[in-house]
Amino acid sequence: MRLPQGTPCWVSLMAHDLDAARAYYAALLGWEFHRGPGRLGPYVRATVDGLFVAGIGQVDDSVGFPVDWITYFAVDSADEVAGRVRDCGGTVALGPIDSADDAGRLVVAADPAGAVFGLWEPRAHYGWQLRRAPGSVVWSELRTPSPLNAADFYAKTFGLAAVHAGRAEIGRDDGAMLLRYGGHRVAGIRETGPGDPRPRWRVYFAVADLEVSVKTALALGGSLEETPPPARYGAAAFLRDPQGGPFALVRLSEP
Repeated sequence: MRLPQGTPCWVSLMAHDLDAARAYYAALLGWEFHRGPGRLGPYVRATVDGLFVAGIGQVDDSVGFPVDWITYFAVDSADEVAGRVRDCGGTVALGPIDSADDAGRLVVAADPAGAVFGLWEPRAHYGWQLRRAPGSVVWSELRTPSPLNAADFYAKTFGLAAVHAGRAEIGRDDGAMLLRYGGHRVAGIRETGPGDPRPRWRVYFAVADLEVSVKTALALGGSLEETPPPARYGAAAFLRDPQGGPFALVRLSEP
């Protein structure tokens, strides 16, 4: 199903060791993998019960690109929105470029503070096929020095509404913002914390048992950064995988 413009539709991990990343997330989240388009290098798509949930690609560590999860936002036209990214003060690092398997057209960009994100104009591949179930994405949240400025950038770029988040939404009152489409929450923006040396989007994955999953993540070589206050989406833990990629696990509090 095609998602509205400005709605997160896919996440990809850019890892230095693709095989090691596959093994880690397969053991942690129960993922199985299928070969994806290789135009930009080795890439696999992860599935849960046969449904696409995320991707993992490999980037050479010699280029200096950190291991990170990238959130992709659905767009009607990658070329048009890439121009809007530039007009609003962001930068376009890659694309617009067509996927090798005609899955869609993509852009990798950065907002004015330097947080990396993606644009996805779908063709054959609309994005994830499963959400809010164990092993799938629940939420994406930007950590940045100025949530208000960031919210203004993303709202103008995608045509979204930006509103202040209350304690019930994120667990604290700290000037955080929410991006909304048609009254529905699509992503969060919060001020950079001590565990965030640079602005970045953090991806939250659902798990059935948070305590057990955190223990598994650590036993597999990951590290725990923070256990934030419970928020509307549920109790969470901020972690890093063995290659340093930041992510979050969350036990859902809503069906």
